[in-house]
Amino acid sequence: MGIFSKIKAGLTKTKEALMYKVDKLFTGGALDDDFYDELEMILISSDVGAEAAEEILDRLKAYVAKNHIRTTDKVRDGLKQILKDILLEYPNPTLHFPVVITIVGVNGVGKTTAVGKLAHRFIERKKSVTIAAADTFRAAAADQLTVWADRAGARIVKHAEGADPGAVVYDAIASAKAKKTDVLLVDTAGRLHNKKNLMDELSKINRIVDREYPDATKVNFIVLDATTGQNAIAQVEVFNEACDIDGIILTKLDGTAKGGVVLAIVKQLNVPVVFIGVGEGIDDLQIFEAEQFVDALMG
Repeated sequence: MGIFSKIKAGLTKTKEALMYKVDKLFTGGALDDDFYDELEMILISSDVGAEAAEEILDRLKAYVAKNHIRTTDKVRDGLKQILKDILLEYPNPTLHFPVVITIVGVNGVGKTTAVGKLAHRFIERKKSVTIAAADTFRAAAADQLTVWADRAGARIVKHAEGADPGAVVYDAIASAKAKKTDVLLVDTAGRLHNKKNLMDELSKINRIVDREYPDATKVNFIVLDATTGQNAIAQVEVFNEACDIDGIILTKLDGTAKGGVVLAIVKQLNVPVVFIGVGEGIDDLQIFEAEQFVDALMG
């Protein structure tokens, strides 16, 4: 299955929830206040979010006025382009090698799996990868990550459970530099029950990376579970206090009708969605392409 086909298949639930209602609305009726009110409700019910929905409607009204459109069946192309424009406002960060990618997120969102799939993705593209198992808090986290590292063909640096995460990152950087590794992926703990500890730990990891590997590109990606919808936004806000979030990895997009949260995330947080998970396979983590996403969603 090609990349576009995977994305299209992964968005099936969202498309069914959103586009059935949109198609019913865009039947050639009058462009009146009732039309816009109903479209806003459809967008919000698909987890696009109130802020993004308001922006979409404002832009759509401007498009309608500019093009002298009178009936609803003529606005579909405009809506499609507006969605693309919003998603393209915040482009993915450019990765220059060597790069250190720190992966953050709460437990249960598929963080460790995302690290493994990212490792596979880079190795498939002829980049060498080292993984730092810096989640030393969760039982068997390093063991789970080792399985993914073996599947992907990546090297892994790990310490005993309960060890200092900063020490793991320090050793992983030394190893990556010695081996001239292209990509260092840092898996971190996902606990949120003690926010201060989380802040301190992530801040320490970032300081170590800055100090020990100044020549590397440094980015922080947060993993979010698409099935949580609007709740995902609050998670970004918490982690953004601990480390500047450069991009989002949105997992489980194939298991939800809440794919509209992509628009809410980008609009409210000014952070791009970098990768999306559209399946369980090791190669089912895809680069997020705004145009492909909207085309798959709206057909």
